[in-house]
Amino acid sequence: MEIVWNQVKSALKERVSESSYRMWLEPVSFIRSEKDVIYLSTPNVFSRKRLQEHFGQLVQNEWQEALGKTCKIVFEIINTQGAPKPSDLPEPQLVLPDAATINTSGRMLRKEFTFDEFVVGGNNEFAFSASLAMATRKKNPDNALLLISKTGLGKSHLTQAVGNHILNERPEERIYYISAEDFSNEMVYAMRNDSVDQFKKKYRYGCDVLLLDDIHYLTGKERTQIELAMTLDSLVNSGKRIIFSSCCLPMEIPKLNDTLRSRLSGSIISPIEPPNFRTRLRIVQKKAATKGLEVPEDVARYLASELTEDIRQLESGLISVAARASLVRTPIDVGLAESVIRNIAHRQKRITIDIIKKLVCKEFNISLQDLLSPSRRQAIVRPRQIAMYLSRKYTDSPFQTIGKSFNRYHATAMHAITLIEKSLKENRALFNQVEVLSHKLETGEF
Repeated sequence: MEIVWNQVKSALKERVSESSYRMWLEPVSFIRSEKDVIYLSTPNVFSRKRLQEHFGQLVQNEWQEALGKTCKIVFEIINTQGAPKPSDLPEPQLVLPDAATINTSGRMLRKEFTFDEFVVGGNNEFAFSASLAMATRKKNPDNALLLISKTGLGKSHLTQAVGNHILNERPEERIYYISAEDFSNEMVYAMRNDSVDQFKKKYRYGCDVLLLDDIHYLTGKERTQIELAMTLDSLVNSGKRIIFSSCCLPMEIPKLNDTLRSRLSGSIISPIEPPNFRTRLRIVQKKAATKGLEVPEDVARYLASELTEDIRQLESGLISVAARASLVRTPIDVGLAESVIRNIAHRQKRITIDIIKKLVCKEFNISLQDLLSPSRRQAIVRPRQIAMYLSRKYTDSPFQTIGKSFNRYHATAMHAITLIEKSLKENRALFNQVEVLSHKLETGEF
């Protein structure tokens, strides 16, 4: 069942935004199954409520698809010793001084995200070297690093590897790992609860290493940008280390104030490109060894040749093949891999921006001319934003290409995609709409 759960988690990665997955679904673990009931762990009452309300049905659907039968999902609160703990909240890693009652202590660093577990290739060699230098303080007079790549290429792995390395070498250092979205939400909370001074003190004077994910999320958030810029100035002047990650260059992030843009541009900027075949093969072999899977060489080469999108897709394919082999009790071979991977690879290759535009027009009963028009009517704007979001999710197209396809600038496309990602977590009706469209794209119903 553990293998099936890994397959389900891989599927969930493709269904929700990266930040939502890391915050809510990644920490969940499989506990046990009894008849048709699947028990999953969650760290506290707040997480359980959030999972049940926003992700419960999605998790159940993925389990049912993986098992081929109906089942019920139950989220249990588990303490740090693994025993059920219905009311108390477990103490999180890296507790922050004078933290507020909401989750302000940052995210948990994944123990497996280390430099030893990172597969280095020509596509990421500079990013790896810069991150390692930042962690060890060797041959690196600068104290800020910006990692840039699309989703699923390893920037979060390297960011957390820095944190894990420093904690292992100097456990007394105060390391805060947080997303830009969490930073923004925490600042809003501080403003509403008259604790801004406490918030400023925490980040400016109580932090030795700041790991800040998805900096592009701050587009349009002027107050947060101003506070972050001042916080970064304070940290840099004190010789503290900062690692940022983003999906695009600072100059490409719309509605970003000049001070923050200048601070980001002054960092060591390191892009991470998609891996080539040789690197993908090594990634498959590394992931298989880590998970204790015996994958024949010809199967590993097949996976590396067919799954070319990103590392996440490679891992998802590997887990899916292992899960299928476990469920049908057959050895892993190329024939089995082909039956599993064919749909994944074919699905990615045939979905285009034009197909997405036609599907969205049909779903919302609008014309292609309306979708591409300058109209600002909500009945046109929202479908256009959804189409841009789906284009980013299901194609390799950069923001410039997506914007051009909809007669918009790349900044407009980026803003639309960020807005939909945020709204999916707050608007259940929108979430359901996007789920329907995603299902149709994935099953070829277009």
